[in-house]
Amino acid sequence: MKKQKSKVLVAMSGGVDSSVAALLLKKQGYEVIGAFMKNWSNTKDDFGQCTWRSERHIAQKIAAMLDIPLITLDFEKQYKKQVIADMFKSYKQGITPNPDVVCNQKIKFPLLWKAAKKLGCRFIATGHYARIKRSINGKAVNDETIIISIKLNKSNVSSQTLNKGGRRVVGNLDKYELLRARDESKDQSYFLYRLTQNDLLHTLFPIGNYTKTKTRQIAKKHKFPNWDKKSTVGICFIGKVNLKKFLQQKIKPKKGKIISPDGKIIGEHDGIYYYTIGQRIGPRFGIEVKKSKFDNPKQLKRWYVARKDLKTNTIIAAPQGHQLLLRKSIIIKQFHVISDNKDSFIKKISKKPLKLHSRIRHVGELLPSTLTRNKKTKQTTITLKKPITGISEGQAIVLYQGKKVFGGGVIRFEV
Repeated sequence: MKKQKSKVLVAMSGGVDSSVAALLLKKQGYEVIGAFMKNWSNTKDDFGQCTWRSERHIAQKIAAMLDIPLITLDFEKQYKKQVIADMFKSYKQGITPNPDVVCNQKIKFPLLWKAAKKLGCRFIATGHYARIKRSINGKAVNDETIIISIKLNKSNVSSQTLNKGGRRVVGNLDKYELLRARDESKDQSYFLYRLTQNDLLHTLFPIGNYTKTKTRQIAKKHKFPNWDKKSTVGICFIGKVNLKKFLQQKIKPKKGKIISPDGKIIGEHDGIYYYTIGQRIGPRFGIEVKKSKFDNPKQLKRWYVARKDLKTNTIIAAPQGHQLLLRKSIIIKQFHVISDNKDSFIKKISKKPLKLHSRIRHVGELLPSTLTRNKKTKQTTITLKKPITGISEGQAIVLYQGKKVFGGGVIRFEV
């Protein structure tokens, strides 16, 4: 008889990815418990039912097919306070946040782990397309080897120490790296860059080595009713919504001018907060751009938001290809490093710039970049090899070394 592996709490959203994640773990011998997280109850489906109820119903069906228990975790209060309230606050400041990153950092991973510990689980697992590389003394090991190492080295301070809360602090002997998914087109490491060594210690990503096509094939083979279910898009746990209407719940419209790079008034907006840097504007997007009688319709270019001035409630727009749309230097705030000691690493880049690649959007282009740190201003900066468009304050910039997610931070243009 095969020995039962550790107990794992799997986040099951009702989607195909998390369903297959639970299936794979059970096949590998883990004792699996499913967990549906209720974080938002305001969204309705086409039948007027709360979306979370229909999603949970699917998760319950999958759990029954796998013969595993499914619990419901209600984190809506925490989600509204720590993710949505923060989102509105950021938009009011004129910046564009990334709620999916914040959700993973403050809700999904810490609260799921808290629930897992109460259930006696050694791991949590999600359906993210990402991978974790675990090693001891530089040698790659599997999940269970790490757990055995922890048990054997509880008194070994060189391997691990406990903080005041009794939580394990990773030491020199073992190391955890977050890697991009094997399926680059579905890679979700961008949203996970704020995870820590302790997060990676007890987290599993069962489908990180699979393509989305393979995941669906596995689900179809096991007759999962959600095998062809569309992937979730939009805001984490909320789904696809009209962002402008969503923001108008808390941020009221306020008309203002739209000016061209040379200062001419070319239109009027209904709220500077609803628009982000790099966003296209025009009639299709709720903004009418004035045309000169001398304009040749065949030569008219697309216009984009280039700058936002909150003090004057003005949007500066520029036509496609204009220099004002390009940026090469990015200030990184809330700088986070996954695999290294942050303080010692900062000392390193203060002395010598580091060449790596960066991403400014999910599955966006990997951009050759240079990471530097100014000793006097204590400012961390990314300089892109080539200037690009569409960089918006508040969004995440994620740093990569090969397949490894190095870390990242929040985009700013000024200190």
